[in-house]
Amino acid sequence: QVQLVESGGGLVQPGVSLRLSCAASGDTSSSYTMGWFRQAPGKEREFVAIISWTSSWYYYADSVKGRFTISRDNAKNTLYLQMNSLKPEDTAVYYCAARRGYTDSIKSVDYNYWGQGTQVTVSS
Repeated sequence: QVQLVESGGGLVQPGVSLRLSCAASGDTSSSYTMGWFRQAPGKEREFVAIISWTSSWYYYADSVKGRFTISRDNAKNTLYLQMNSLKPEDTAVYYCAARRGYTDSIKSVDYNYWGQGTQVTVSS
């Protein structure tokens, strides 16, 4: 079992940057693929980015490619999402997710562990 806690969300203006963090605890001795998903009001949860255990492989949704960067520090058991050039359409609750072992899935149902989410609101 692994527990995930996100932080770093907030209310920001369009064009600015924000960095989300996700702290993992529990069974952090195992390797996990980790990712970020988001859910806007009235919409389904959607994939944002995923990263492999060794950071050798990562993948982004087209909507955030070139603006967002996913990274992880396994020594600190922390996942990050650097979000630049934020747009109003990025407004959502952002969730950290993890799955033991390797996966290249971008489907939320394939991830076993979830944080409680952190709200990101982009508005002028």
